[in-house]
Amino acid sequence: MTDPNKLVKQLQRRGPHRVLKGDLGVAGLPGVIYTPESGSNLPAVAFAHDWVTPAKRYRKTLEHLASWGIVVAAPDTERGVLGADGRLALDLGTALDVITEVRLGTGDITVNRTKRGVVGHGWGTGAALIAAAADNRVESVAALFPAPTSPQAEKAAVGTSASALILASAGDEHSMTSNAGVLSLRYAGPTELRIVPDAQAGGLAEGISLRGALGAGGSDKATQRIVRALLTGFLLGGLAEVKEFKAFAEPGADLGDTSFVWDPDAEPTKPSAMQQLRSLV
Repeated sequence: MTDPNKLVKQLQRRGPHRVLKGDLGVAGLPGVIYTPESGSNLPAVAFAHDWVTPAKRYRKTLEHLASWGIVVAAPDTERGVLGADGRLALDLGTALDVITEVRLGTGDITVNRTKRGVVGHGWGTGAALIAAAADNRVESVAALFPAPTSPQAEKAAVGTSASALILASAGDEHSMTSNAGVLSLRYAGPTELRIVPDAQAGGLAEGISLRGALGAGGSDKATQRIVRALLTGFLLGGLAEVKEFKAFAEPGADLGDTSFVWDPDAEPTKPSAMQQLRSLV
């Protein structure tokens, strides 16, 4: 068996495909599309942004997925302070319909309509869960550092059987800003909650933000690297059914020292020394 640490390092690097960018606006929906330059039978994924965070702040992550052969669309809607996860969920569904039904590129790309996935970051995980519950064609769900949004979102976790990956930072399984533990216990389909040591929940979004300036967590390259690897592996191994990365989609898999599976019966995870130091900065 291939060393899982080596596979993770491989997935931290860009994939073999040249990446093309498109505009969801051609279908009347603000947002972006990223695809590999060519490929057949590709999986389709819709990405939901965090609270008041524009889709452009995930550009490198979206490009990373596309470089590994995943067609991904990110609606740039519901970005206001009063954004609604239910409305963003509808936009995720529309985005999936666009990239699975509309001809992309110059004809060198074909998308498999049955290989549908949704990904959400922070506040956007609520929208991803609602979208998955509303569409039984969705096969994979990734909740990246989920944050509480609405009762509708947690209810949706009980209403979908899609395979799910939940990522959380150490010590953040249950908190005022994270419902990762609750979701993992309530989720109806096969799922696991993986703890990523030293990760910052808000660190996935790239560049400078008002939230970061206010101390709510800014861009963190280390978090971005490991999350991109775990997310890409999960989607390739499960949704795209690439044998080399199958372990990333298997509950309880050993993925080296990058993360570990949360045990609800164990003592609460304590923040690492690095996390404690960051909290004081």
